[in-house]
Amino acid sequence: MTNANRLYQAYKENAPLNLGELEFSTKTAAYQVQDEVLNLKAQDGEKLAGYKISLTSQETQDLFASDSPLYGGMTDITMKDTVSLKEYNQPLLELELVFLMDEPVFGSDSPEKVFEKCRVAPGIEVPDGRYKDWFPKASLYEVIADGAVNGAIVIGNPQKLAYSDVAAIKATLALNDKFVKEGPSTEVLGHPAKAVLWLAKELEKHGKKLKAGQFVSSGTFVLPEPLQRGDYKAEFEHVGNVHLKVTD
Repeated sequence: MTNANRLYQAYKENAPLNLGELEFSTKTAAYQVQDEVLNLKAQDGEKLAGYKISLTSQETQDLFASDSPLYGGMTDITMKDTVSLKEYNQPLLELELVFLMDEPVFGSDSPEKVFEKCRVAPGIEVPDGRYKDWFPKASLYEVIADGAVNGAIVIGNPQKLAYSDVAAIKATLALNDKFVKEGPSTEVLGHPAKAVLWLAKELEKHGKKLKAGQFVSSGTFVLPEPLQRGDYKAEFEHVGNVHLKVTD
């Protein structure tokens, strides 16, 4: 069984693999496995809906010994506003701005142009890996092959904004109305639009493009938080609020 088949089986059965069970020689090989897993999902009726960007801060890059961000494709069934803990392996929670592409975005665009082409929404992302005890022990290649450990994405109401509107904003997370943590947009490569452009350039290297109708979860404002049962609220200055309900 290929690496892609084994990862897909782990995903479908929620039966995580052991760390180190799959071997990857290069970053390119890991992205190839990610593409193969996405193809298997497509054969099962899932559709590529967008991308998540990971490791957009120095702190998160250090966790996985990386010198750059990485990306993962996300399908339509990851878009939710309620999740059940039993559906996942070791789920986490991140605060992210989500860019919705109204026009294709190119690596040659300016950060300001990104906002002309996109609407921006508050988001909560639920990363999850198909490996046992994956965070933060998985290797960089294991994370890439596993679609940047994507699990679910909650997208709030989008609006048209300008580059300056989110240049230095704060996001705050609460669980059952109790403060959990907060973080700044500057953690996302200095500005979330720069993360979107990084993705556009990286996709172009792999012969892909950021298309109209897709979303981009641009990178977390905070270190990942273990997901718990309850009602989460994420509030982003100048952008709005988004909610996630988590059941057993």
